[in-house]
Amino acid sequence: MAAAAAEEEIAVKEPLDLIRLSLDERIYVKLRSDRELRGKLHAYDQHLNMILGDVEEIVTTIEIDDETYEEIVRIQNIKLHMVVVKLTPMDINRALSYY
Repeated sequence: MAAAAAEEEIAVKEPLDLIRLSLDERIYVKLRSDRELRGKLHAYDQHLNMILGDVEEIVTTIEIDDETYEEIVRIQNIKLHMVVVKLTPMDINRALSYY
């Protein structure tokens, strides 16, 4: 009986269950403008606003060389102690559509 209750608690029935199961785990968040976050999920709410700790922000920019027309890709890594990620309804719809 206890095993069934434990399985019920771990089961993924809704998309937010995936977030709940990721608490205290390192997660990957893809943002607009070629930005990415990797960090430990400390908290979230029903709107998918999240608090991440020990965060690495990766910013990718692509420029075109005026003379050679070649793409120049620059990747910048930024270490952050704590970040609050606030999502918009459009972000939530897009995230849930991948589920």
